Amino acid sequence: MSKQFDVVVIGGGPGGYIAAIRAAQLGFNVACIDEWKNAAGGPAPGGTCTNVGCIPSKALLQSSEHFEHASKHFAEHGISTGKVEMDVAKMIARKDGVVKQNNDGILYLFKKNKVSFFHGRGSFVAAKDGAYEIKVAGAAEEVIVGKQVIVATGSNARPLPGAEFDEVNILSNDGALRVGAVPKKLGVIGSGVIGLEMGSVWRRLGAEVTILEALPTFLGAADEGVAKEALKAFTKQGLKIELGVKISEIKNGKKGVTVSYADAKGAAQELAVDKLIVSIGRVPNTTGLNPEAVGLQLDERGAIVVDGDCRTNLPGVWAVGDVVRGPMLAHKAEEEGVAVAERIAGQHGHVNFATVPWVIYTSPEIAWVGRTEQQLKADGVAYKAGQFPFLANGRARALGDTTGFVKILADAASDEILGVHIVGPMASELIAEAVMAMEFKASSEDIARICHAHPSLSESTKEAALAVDKRTLNF
Repeated sequence: MSKQFDVVVIGGGPGGYIAAIRAAQLGFNVACIDEWKNAAGGPAPGGTCTNVGCIPSKALLQSSEHFEHASKHFAEHGISTGKVEMDVAKMIARKDGVVKQNNDGILYLFKKNKVSFFHGRGSFVAAKDGAYEIKVAGAAEEVIVGKQVIVATGSNARPLPGAEFDEVNILSNDGALRVGAVPKKLGVIGSGVIGLEMGSVWRRLGAEVTILEALPTFLGAADEGVAKEALKAFTKQGLKIELGVKISEIKNGKKGVTVSYADAKGAAQELAVDKLIVSIGRVPNTTGLNPEAVGLQLDERGAIVVDGDCRTNLPGVWAVGDVVRGPMLAHKAEEEGVAVAERIAGQHGHVNFATVPWVIYTSPEIAWVGRTEQQLKADGVAYKAGQFPFLANGRARALGDTTGFVKILADAASDEILGVHIVGPMASELIAEAVMAMEFKASSEDIARICHAHPSLSESTKEAALAVDKRTLNF
């Protein structure tokens, strides 16, 4: 007889493993299915985020940043290092170690919370007696049954037609994290999060990096002022970023890749590189899920159709994360996973898309929450803006990193915070205060009146709030 579970989660990424743990905490008998494998063929839960995304990219960013500081900036602090060299193999090995720690941590959490883990690919078999049969195709094939099913199968890198990933010369995020030596010339198609982060890693280590972006604007989703500041900083660092390009052909040869394209003025150009990273977005992953077996509805993009509460068209089947609508962010997936587990338990889980933060872990870091100035203008919302530069912040000066600023946008009448935009040191950490403030419907005056530690980068947030009322104290 097949093993019976109250909840079966298909996918062990941020949305899936968190949903499984929360459901188990709520008293359900839970199974989680995940097929990721480590180098030895063992289980590696955590999805794209842990294995070939958020976690390993941050490990490489940290290593490359250390290298750049040691080779270019330590002397400013009176530290003499001599010639600095990077052992790329050791850097990659450290990254792999960080990934394994996270994989093992998730397996430990499953054990701690009594979640049954199945290593293999999960797919629907049939709906039967008010429940669902789910096949696990792993080392040994078996079928389990779940009264409730949460699909959290994530997304895959979108390939560029005519330039399929071989993960040797033409790389997705996966291959970009496994490059064995610093390429002399690196091309990147797409100036989004992955393109900028991976471009930054290899630029710091000595690669000549060119980023080609089809859109005429840089970081169109970010606040215009932030995007302008970031572009200036990246260009100064040595990243070559071309906007408004139209790619006509990509040739993958033994010695590298050649990209033929028209620049923003329509002139024909050719870029020859050793490696090419393609980061033009991601597509929902339903490969092998067998949704037709139970009549699970997908949209034209291949995403699972859900309502505002992550319910699919089938009773007892839910879907969260990258495989559904909304931003493809690990923390969004986690919040949906928790909310769905709580809804199954009869509670009222809630996810507020308006306060989901966005972060790009370059240097300077970029982070924002809420609406941008251009969005407020387009919506006809009257607002006030306050901005404070890190150049005037004592902690930033002591760190030796004064690029960027904090900007706060508040409603002109009520003073409620509508958006916070940061470009500069530790923006990824500073944005948390802004998310908290917006969740509690805070005004800019509220932040302006809160005592912030001195010296700290967070004082820039306070000063930006003061700037909304044109009363900064340190600028």
